[in-house]
Amino acid sequence: MPETADTKVIVYTTPTCPDCRALKAWLDARGVPFEERDLSDQTVMEEAKARTGVRVAPITLVGEKVFYGTFPSQKPGLAEALGLSKAA
Repeated sequence: MPETADTKVIVYTTPTCPDCRALKAWLDARGVPFEERDLSDQTVMEEAKARTGVRVAPITLVGEKVFYGTFPSQKPGLAEALGLSKAA
């Protein structure tokens, strides 16, 4: 994963979000390290809104790139941003 060596991945999630769980499992299965931040914390929610302009879960940051919406809608862009082969 050449592009993620120096690229920080942050995932904003909520505890009950099925797309959040799917996204985290997908990243884990591909060995992509990420930092998880819980949107149910008001401070984290405000941080995410200020950084991304949205308040939905999951929100994924890959460096300066922002992905949000359902996991299936994020997956192709994430695969590309992470330098992974087609959204496998």
